[in-house]
Formats: sequence, structure tokens, C-alpha cells
Amino acid sequence: MRIFVTSIDTNVGKTICSSILCAGLGYDYWKPVQCGDLDFSDSMKVKSYSPLTKIHTERFQLKAPMSPHEAAKLENMDISLNDFRLPKSEEIIIEGAGGVMVPLNYKGNMIVELASVFEAKVIIVFKNYLGSINHTLLTIDKVKSVGLDVLGLLVVGDEVISSERIIEDATQMNIIARIPMVDRINQKWVTEQGIKVKNKLDKFL
Repeated sequence: MRIFVTSIDTNVGKTICSSILCAGLGYDYWKPVQCGDLDFSDSMKVKSYSPLTKIHTERFQLKAPMSPHEAAKLENMDISLNDFRLPKSEEIIIEGAGGVMVPLNYKGNMIVELASVFEAKVIIVFKNYLGSINHTLLTIDKVKSVGLDVLGLLVVGDEVISSERIIEDATQMNIIARIPMVDRINQKWVTEQGIKVKNKLDKFL
């Protein structure tokens, strides 16, 4: 199965959750577009957290920590959906860049379209903060509107029962697991979280 990991905003925890999924499921990892942090990219982070994971090289490595459409423009490049070729792996975690409506180019193509091109199922990562209900519901609605299947949600950090309950009730989506906040992320912790997530996700796979 191909799983596309997206989130409701930037810096919510996609890469950590991708590492956990890779460690728990034994899936490969691929970040199609990396913007900024090339010295310690998301692929490098996943490899450090889950050393056994096979990492596939990014299609685009862009220097500026900006949305792909503008980061590519700064390097005189233009990203097209036709530029991407899915790695030859049937079991792979694909991590998006930012949220689903982050633009890939100035032609109107958005990150969510990559998930469609790859025919992947989607896991949405969210965190409880003021405004997160709206952001989560809009993200789920957009993913569903383009015909993609949502496997479920991963919530990062503190529990807010009232927010999580309304999100589940309004969307009929399940929260697969909660990923706690920790001071330091290491391989042992990622492996433990991976086992927990796998046990809860098995019924969806």
C-alpha cells in the first residue's frame, strides 16, 4: 500500500509521524519535494530515527525554506506533475510538503494532486491548537473531494477531547493513535511508537 502523509499546517509533525509509520510498518520512505534544510533534510531525519528504512531520493531538493512553487522559481525551475515517478515499491510512505493546498507551481497544481497521481491512501496529521478544528475539517474535506481515501488521523501532542470528538463525529474519521510530545526523539522511542501505531492501524490495512 502507498500511504501519503499530510498535515493541517506546517511544523505539525509529518516527518516524525512518517518515521514512526516506516518503523512500525517496515515501509520505504520518499519525500518528493524538499524545500530548505538540505543539510538535515526530512529524508535524513527519517533515516536517523528509523535506520532500517529504505530512503528514496527526493525528486526536487530546493534550497529555500518556502512553498515549492516559489522555492523552485528562485532556482529557475518549474515543477510539473509529470516530473514525478513513483519509486518501485508497493509499500511506501510518501511525505508531502506542508498541507494539502500548498502550491507546487504557478499553474495551480497543489500538493494534494501528488497523492492522486500516486494513487495513495492518506493519513492526516493534526495537532490541537486554537483553529485546528477548522484546519482539520477543511483538510479532510479537500482530500475527500478529490476522491482520495483517508485511512485515518494521527494526533500529535496533548489531548483535547472536545476538539477530537467533534472532528471524528463531523467527518466519520478515526483517530488512529496519539503521538506524545517528547524532549528528545530517538530510535527506541520511534520504534515503540511504531509498534503502537501498527497495532492500531492493522485493521485498516
